[in-house]
Amino acid sequence: MISSPVLAIEPFVVKDIRVEGIQRIEAGTVFSYLPLKVGDTMTDEKAAQAIRALFGTGFFKDVAIEADGGVVVVAVQERPSIAQVEFLGVKEFEKDQLIKSLRQIGLGDGRIFDRAQLDRAEQELKRQYLSRGRYAVAVTTTVTPLERNRVAINFNVDEGEVAKIRQIGIVGAKVFSEKDLLSLFVLRTPGLMTWWSKHDQYSRQKLSADLEVLRSHYLDRGYLEFNIDSTQVTISPDKRDIFISIGVTEGPKYTVSEVKVAGEMLLPEAEILKLITVKPGEVFSRTRITESTKNISDRLGNDGYAFANVNAAPDLDKIKHQAAFTFFIDPGRRVYVRRINVAGNNRTRDEVIRREMRQLEGGWYSAEKINLSRSRVDRLGYFNEVTVETPSVTGTTDQVDVNFSVVEKPTGNVLLGAGFGSSEGVTLSGSIAQQNIFGSGKFVSIAVNTSKVNTVYALSYTDPYFTVDGISQGFDIYSREIDGTEGGIGRYVTKTNGAGIRFGVPVTERDTITYGLAYENTSITTFADSPLFYQDYVRTFGNDNDAIVATAGWVRDGRDSLIYPTTGTLQRAIGEVGLPGASLEYYRLIYQYQRYFPLTRYYTLMVNGEAGYGDGTNGLPLPFFKNFFAGGVNSVRGFKQSTIGPKDANGDARGGNQRLVGNVEFLFPFPGLQNDKSVRMGAFFDAGMVDDKYYPFDAGGIRYSTGLSVFWSSPFGPLKISVAAPMNEGPFDKTQAFQFTFGGAF
Repeated sequence: MISSPVLAIEPFVVKDIRVEGIQRIEAGTVFSYLPLKVGDTMTDEKAAQAIRALFGTGFFKDVAIEADGGVVVVAVQERPSIAQVEFLGVKEFEKDQLIKSLRQIGLGDGRIFDRAQLDRAEQELKRQYLSRGRYAVAVTTTVTPLERNRVAINFNVDEGEVAKIRQIGIVGAKVFSEKDLLSLFVLRTPGLMTWWSKHDQYSRQKLSADLEVLRSHYLDRGYLEFNIDSTQVTISPDKRDIFISIGVTEGPKYTVSEVKVAGEMLLPEAEILKLITVKPGEVFSRTRITESTKNISDRLGNDGYAFANVNAAPDLDKIKHQAAFTFFIDPGRRVYVRRINVAGNNRTRDEVIRREMRQLEGGWYSAEKINLSRSRVDRLGYFNEVTVETPSVTGTTDQVDVNFSVVEKPTGNVLLGAGFGSSEGVTLSGSIAQQNIFGSGKFVSIAVNTSKVNTVYALSYTDPYFTVDGISQGFDIYSREIDGTEGGIGRYVTKTNGAGIRFGVPVTERDTITYGLAYENTSITTFADSPLFYQDYVRTFGNDNDAIVATAGWVRDGRDSLIYPTTGTLQRAIGEVGLPGASLEYYRLIYQYQRYFPLTRYYTLMVNGEAGYGDGTNGLPLPFFKNFFAGGVNSVRGFKQSTIGPKDANGDARGGNQRLVGNVEFLFPFPGLQNDKSVRMGAFFDAGMVDDKYYPFDAGGIRYSTGLSVFWSSPFGPLKISVAAPMNEGPFDKTQAFQFTFGGAF
């Protein structure tokens, strides 16, 4: 038997404590961690506790405790401190951001060096590169000792090439072509825009989403037994190419043979059957089954049954390839809303959100009212995201809370606009607006237009809830100068100063009636070469004119989105009248109809029509500066702003009392960004005309154009670009092929 000697400390009373070996750390720091002090009795247990306590600080790599005649000697060897951290070869990430991230895990200048933390940092850095598709990354760390017990840490990174998806294969697909199925995927092989979208880089999350899209594609077309058997992702030896193989079993195509309902039906069976969108004889569709169960649940939810459970149970006939479905209904207990909570509105006041609520606290739960409330909050335009949850109240069976969670976005907007023509050069305009000033939901804007033709200064203010009933009130103060000398219209200059008040009255959830009253004073300057019509007007009515303008309008907005509409209708009718008692007496009527037709999942057809008509009253003519104009980015693209229509002797447009504009635009995803809702392209056909004759339009004056447009809701603001080619320009028409507007949020 062999026994090793054990050194033990004979118990003694501590007369003093001495610390040896410290360089940067103060002796007081060591004393603060020691579990003993002068006057205590030193034992083996106390010595062990002291060693564990000092090691636990992480400051030391070696600790020893000795006794010297009643004096406790603490001998330590400090860990080195980090003098600097450097990155070499890093291009994919910002170095400052990496240094900041390392400091958050304790690895930074002035911190105690810990080899375990360095290893974790190295692995985390590799993981970040792998998430960017750089599977060949190599990270080498070097620790260099420096004077005064310090070290320098260098991360040498060989980023390697980004691994790209070179092939995606679907094995077992026979009903649909592999090309059509792969077009459903977000992941794809390198293409025209994948340098921007990064969709040619492998991502496990994206692949899972693509597989679910593939499954839905088959299940929505009758292949009820479709199954994804395997998914293999392999990488080439040089870690630059990725290959994805998906094995599927399609199975037979099923039709629906019968649809029944069962369970506790609180509604008439006939009403429930109307909510079921899948019918006998049709091809099975999982989307329609899901839609049907949701329709029934939502209908029961409108009566307070928030936790209604509806399940569609299939009965398969595998010989005939038919499926009979029974919808089992369990309405559960009727519940009411205890409290409505709002979270995430750090800037927007609670009342701005709560006044959009159609579900009331203390009332029966209504899924329809809650969804309508969410839609109204979303349409405010103040939030990037609006989500609703309805958790049950703990300890009750008939109460729920409605929790609205919002993610705020910048509601200020700086808008810059520009147009470029071969002869006119560049025109600029701009505005600054805040839709939600001080979180109150009120709108304020200042607009400045500095084009060669129009100089506009305008201040607008709108309170959308001037009354508790939702009647809005707004004020406008503006100064406009139109210089026909610099534009393509007849030569004249008008300076208009005005101010007005307006109101908006909501009639339904989508219909609003507006009306207002304004006063305008217009000063007119003509020249020797001005159109004779303009000169005659000034000689008859003078250089200064005033008007009391009354307006009334109606708007119905049924579009599904303000930024990326795919379905729905927008209608707008506006009337403007110069009232008796002022020098200008006239009326103008404008109507717009716009509709979006969803063609497929990705393609939408937009049709827009606008008509305008005006005339004078009490035997007076329509003031020429109230004429309608057409041409430009908002009417007939490809023609310069306001240049379509009757011309004067100099070939400049002078507008007219009638205006007609039509647009047809085929909207589709930007190539390579099929599932990106922030960018969209369009192929358009525009037509429009202006006439100054008081009888039906002369079709010979219609101008046509065609071209391409791009809309991008960029991180810096909305960007619109159009490139158009006129199809039948006249000898005096002025073209403007390229136009764009850009807005930046703040």
